[in-house]
Amino acid sequence: MRGWDQKYFRKALLCACCAALSLAAQPAPAQPGGVMPAPVLKPGEGLALALEGGDIQTFGEGRAVSPMGGLAKLVWLRVEGSGWSTGSVKFRCQGTTGSLACGIPPGHGTVSLAKALEEDCDLAFLAWIAEARTRWVKDYGPEVAWYRVGEVFEPFLGRRLLANATLPVFATPWVGDGDLLRTSPEGFLRWLLQPENAEVSAFGRRTLAGFWVEVSALFGKENWWFKTATASVPGVPGATSAWVAGGRGSTLVVFHLPRGKGKPEALARLREILGLKS
Repeated sequence: MRGWDQKYFRKALLCACCAALSLAAQPAPAQPGGVMPAPVLKPGEGLALALEGGDIQTFGEGRAVSPMGGLAKLVWLRVEGSGWSTGSVKFRCQGTTGSLACGIPPGHGTVSLAKALEEDCDLAFLAWIAEARTRWVKDYGPEVAWYRVGEVFEPFLGRRLLANATLPVFATPWVGDGDLLRTSPEGFLRWLLQPENAEVSAFGRRTLAGFWVEVSALFGKENWWFKTATASVPGVPGATSAWVAGGRGSTLVVFHLPRGKGKPEALARLREILGLKS
């Protein structure tokens, strides 16, 4: 792909995200049928993006399905995020809880919901999920509680649970460990775009784009928000791939890096593709 196409892609994306940038960008030639030139992706990379209007474009391995890893925490925000946010939940991560170990041996320390999401604290989410499960069983009964959770997670479960499955004890696979939950860049982006899931993007925007995001937005300077995550690679113990989901205004993007990549590489690579400063 020619360098001109890559440059045009970056300009087109940024113009759609920020009116101020669109005034500074040079006019670009119209493309046949309104098709945006493809960004230059490396082998194995997958990208899905939706500009204003919600039309999804996929590039590279954007439709390839793989374990979703820590993106599962965004799905839990759809289930219980409002309650957790309103209740200002906290958790003290000391590195281990029973037989479970944190990804950071010393632990994350005391985390809020925003910090646990940003730093991928599995132990915090599992503790909050366990508390919520107890409350659901008491308030709704196990059948209704499972229907409530299963309906949200169904797009990512496929047929990997029995048809007559009952409310489980939510362990590490439910926050992204292993390959129980799977998606593709396009699939997760479609899920984010569904009206009933709008609060997930709104929460990401408020908590991951910086404290002054609401004020900055009033002046047309809204920041990007990004949620990074790692995921297992089926059949390759210890190997990981990496995800980034994020957005700015009405623009949403989901990016996946293949085996051997971590969260810093994924975020740096996506910023490079989008033409953002490091």
